[in-house]
Amino acid sequence: MASSTPYRPGDRARGVGRALGGRELAAMLPDPAGARPAYRHLARAIGTLILDGRIAPHVRLPAERELAAALHTSRPTVTAVYDLLRESGFAHSRQGSGTWTALPQGRTPSGVTRLLAPADTVIDLARASPGLPEHTLADALAEITPQLTAHAHTPGYHPYGLPELRAAIAGRFTERGLATVPEQILVTSGAQHALTLVLGLLCGPGDRVMVESPSYPNALEAMRHARLRPVSVPVTDDGWDIGIAESTLHQAVPRLACLIPDFHNPTGLLMPDAERARLLRAAHRSGTWVVVDETLSDLALDVPAPPPFAARAARGGGGRVITIGSMSKSHWGGLRVGWVRAGARLVTELVARRIATDVGGSVMDQLLAVALLARGAGPVAHRLEELREQRSTLAAALSEHLPEWTWRLPPGGLSLWVDLGEPIAPMLAERALDHGVRIESGSCFAADPGVFEQRLRIPYTLPPETLREAVRRMAAALADGLPGSATARGGPRWIV
Repeated sequence: MASSTPYRPGDRARGVGRALGGRELAAMLPDPAGARPAYRHLARAIGTLILDGRIAPHVRLPAERELAAALHTSRPTVTAVYDLLRESGFAHSRQGSGTWTALPQGRTPSGVTRLLAPADTVIDLARASPGLPEHTLADALAEITPQLTAHAHTPGYHPYGLPELRAAIAGRFTERGLATVPEQILVTSGAQHALTLVLGLLCGPGDRVMVESPSYPNALEAMRHARLRPVSVPVTDDGWDIGIAESTLHQAVPRLACLIPDFHNPTGLLMPDAERARLLRAAHRSGTWVVVDETLSDLALDVPAPPPFAARAARGGGGRVITIGSMSKSHWGGLRVGWVRAGARLVTELVARRIATDVGGSVMDQLLAVALLARGAGPVAHRLEELREQRSTLAAALSEHLPEWTWRLPPGGLSLWVDLGEPIAPMLAERALDHGVRIESGSCFAADPGVFEQRLRIPYTLPPETLREAVRRMAAALADGLPGSATARGGPRWIV
């Protein structure tokens, strides 16, 4: 890792360079008891605090003896902690002036860097998103080059999206059983962008939003940032508790309900038709907007791909159903192409809001999306075959190396929702990182705190051999024993 930026004498005059006391730092750190090795455990915790912005750069760390006494550990342990911080660029020392916090070059504070791609030696199981075959991308790029050249003579701003892409997306909805015209489509920079626009337009601080629990963490985070009040409805191994959902809609009267009915993230479940109809009727009675995330709807592995959720609405009842989709899971997240399907008037209102922060998406990405969609079911069918093989590989590896864990094979989607049998997922995720596997605890998918700590979402989007190695490493991490408490890992998490 690159060396850290040195502390300069003028920094103190700019308000940086304060000292951190031993007791103050110890109170911010997890108990190292049971962690092996303790010095690595503590160094990672301090590095995380720096990245999360809870300890600023250019802060003087306590003297080794002072911190050792505050942590009730040995001075050599603290010496090893500081040595590791210096090696990794999170600290530097000057003779006679102590040890100071720093940011390694290329790193940014507030947890942002932890979101970046891990080192080549780390197997990333926090992102359930497959890549795009190189030849497919190359062929599509060659196909769109003349069109892109033609667009170069235009301003290039399309707040609603390229007309040809809006038409292609509308055509897909119509083919799936929901008549749609291009005026009902807004092209966005991914599904998360689409959700953020919808939340900003339809909701205000303090509004109730009905959400599934577990659910997609980035969607939950968007609601928290918007200062909304999530009201959770459980999704169990047996599916949605529709009775609770109906009761919630009737009693809480949420402004909006967010659902992932097609191969739900993270459980992979598919909501039955009858339950879709019940939810739509209940939402219609309460006047609640329904936002449906269909990002995974194409990834049907064992069942036919479902029709659009809004197609189940009774006549005249689909006006308050908003559908969000994207090409991130079916094709490639690097395209950053998503969409909203809604009434034409609502689409116009969303565009007015969009222009304030984003006047239009990439023309090249949208042309690529048109070219890929024009290929029909071929690329998706190939992807489904790969996913079936990878799902089987992951299930077999778990049965071999971690037979005490349980799961249900989902009919589609990209991951297994695994029950570990005891609430050790946060600690296992911490230990697994030492073994070269990045995975997040099931609690990250919870709408309410303190639940799903016995769960892991394990994607099967990586090659079979990589999945086998990831399971082997997790089994080794579990065999090594888990620390008494997980390292502080606050701040944003990048889970897709």
